[in-house]
Amino acid sequence: MTAHSPNKNKAFEASSITPRQKDYAQWYNDLVLKSGLADYSAVRGCMVIKPYGFALWENIQRQLDRMFKETGHQNAYFPLFVPKSFLEKEEGHAEGFAKECAVVTHYRLKTDPERKGKLIVDPEARLEEELVVRPTSEAVIWNTFKSWIRSYRDLPLLINQWANIVRWEMRTRLFLRTTEFLWQEGHTAHASREEAVEEARRMLQVYADFAEQWLALPVLKGVKTAAERFAGAEDTYCIEVLVQDGKAIQAGTSHFLGQNFAKAFEVTFTNRSNQQEYVWATSWGVSTRLIGTLIMAHGDDHGLILPPRLAPVQVVIIPIARSNDQLQQMAQAARQLQAELAAQDLRVMVDDDPQQKPGWKFTEYELRGVPVRLALGPRDLENGTVELARRDTMTKETVPLGGLPARIKILLDDIHRSLYARALQFREQHTTYVTTYEAFKKVIEEKGGFVVAHWDGTTETELAIKEETKATIRCIPLDQQPVPGTCIYSGKPSQQQAWFAVAY
Repeated sequence: MTAHSPNKNKAFEASSITPRQKDYAQWYNDLVLKSGLADYSAVRGCMVIKPYGFALWENIQRQLDRMFKETGHQNAYFPLFVPKSFLEKEEGHAEGFAKECAVVTHYRLKTDPERKGKLIVDPEARLEEELVVRPTSEAVIWNTFKSWIRSYRDLPLLINQWANIVRWEMRTRLFLRTTEFLWQEGHTAHASREEAVEEARRMLQVYADFAEQWLALPVLKGVKTAAERFAGAEDTYCIEVLVQDGKAIQAGTSHFLGQNFAKAFEVTFTNRSNQQEYVWATSWGVSTRLIGTLIMAHGDDHGLILPPRLAPVQVVIIPIARSNDQLQQMAQAARQLQAELAAQDLRVMVDDDPQQKPGWKFTEYELRGVPVRLALGPRDLENGTVELARRDTMTKETVPLGGLPARIKILLDDIHRSLYARALQFREQHTTYVTTYEAFKKVIEEKGGFVVAHWDGTTETELAIKEETKATIRCIPLDQQPVPGTCIYSGKPSQQQAWFAVAY
């Protein structure tokens, strides 16, 4: 397609992006807003995902959906509203989400007779039972599963839903934590504990593979502590990502729910011995938080750096010309080059907007994180070359037009590997092992990152450390072997090292 810059009516200067070192939070907001990913909404705590941001989410969704279906899952859709009584059936679940629920109490408005045109709640239209706008869907889904499952022949039941969620957050940040957000939530039912645990771990690995192979993000896989696990779960598995300000982001979770929801909703099946049993359950999900995570992990002071495999535009071609007639000639050559690249399944656009100078466009597409930029001028056309710039290293070179599609495909893979290696190196440089509480506090305060330390396994110690330092146990790594030691806080014997960090 031939495309004009989406921000052409806005004056843009590179200096308008707040440097990371000056104010990391403002740098992040600048990138989200000025790159055209999202905007603030008139509804407090909500966001508008703009076309560029939604195209990125669609690419994430498309790839994850393929991975889910390859593991045997099917998509379904369940109601936005959850009867309050459903949410109350699983005690831990109800307690965990109660403070975040938006509640619908009435089903009709009416005109205020004293103020023309103003609407008020019709007191006669109160619902018999209040409805909760879903903060998650376990309750409504397990009430449905009750009628879908009769015998072992109906199991495993592997369901995924793409949906929106509402959690009434007090402190919000675009993509990372909003009142309403988009996500997927998997919900599965199994005939045995072992099968359900295997499913929960399998889906965690799917998330880890996706993060590393598509987002270019190295992840820490582990299990949450009792204080950090999902409300209503027996175990919560997670992937954690370390971003450039030294904080951790929980990028995805997978939960082994045991039989808690099956018992709450009376979901049983007849086993092979013709006996009744409660089914075993899992749930798992990732959200638009993934977009915030990749921004914070890869971006720089010039703007976004998008992983090539998910970037809405992988290559932008900018014709260079001195006159309108010359611009038309160069635009035609650019479109021909675009067709050659698109034929190799590359996502390519041409920006031949005559209202903006090439230098402005270069800065614009650096801001938007397009992995590869091609500049094509009259001399390039004569010489059979093009100027190629890669976004991750900000380097440029002149390359032949011949064989360009193959060269770019190789380059995009190289950019992916480079982004992953850079993020992994950052994590390794910001992972610190400590043996004393004083050292722990010093690292958290001055360096940040992951801090690995012995923990006595008690919630009391975990909460005390959180209260004093704001650091939480992000997880206990799945592949960690028992390591005898002494808890840094209590001095009691410890058999495990926990990975701590200040988190979003």
